Amino acid sequence: MENAVEKIKVWFRFVPREGWLPMDTEGLWATRHSADTAGVQNIPFLQDGVAEGDVVRFRTDSEGVHWAVGRVSSAGNCTIRVLPVATGPLGRSAQAVHQRLAEFRLGGEVFSEEFPMVAFTAPAGADFAGIKALLQQGQEEGWWHYEVGCGTDEWWNA
Repeated sequence: MENAVEKIKVWFRFVPREGWLPMDTEGLWATRHSADTAGVQNIPFLQDGVAEGDVVRFRTDSEGVHWAVGRVSSAGNCTIRVLPVATGPLGRSAQAVHQRLAEFRLGGEVFSEEFPMVAFTAPAGADFAGIKALLQQGQEEGWWHYEVGCGTDEWWNA
């Protein structure tokens, strides 16, 4: 019989950015690897410096909450966040954002209907140059704003 995989939520603390969502924590689902490490299993909407698949170290507080204290290793994936411009050609449509980036087969999640930001994982080995070119084109043409929450050397050098 195989060991059950333990899913936990690892919480990250950060300083809220002015003009951005007023949150200062984000919880990410993770698979426990050891007493103090876990592999991130979803895409960060707010936390920078970590991507889906990365292994993080955490400390558990007296209330049983797991707080991230650093990244142990990178999976080579990148986190990209895209927010459609409400007055642009895509409107507030997260689905339209997904359709524009569909050729790259990126995994993505939508924050909410009220705030239709899409967080994507660009996996190691993806066409980073092509993704970057389309993101830049979309920003220049008023489709969206975007940011890279976690990039690898391969991303930055593409």
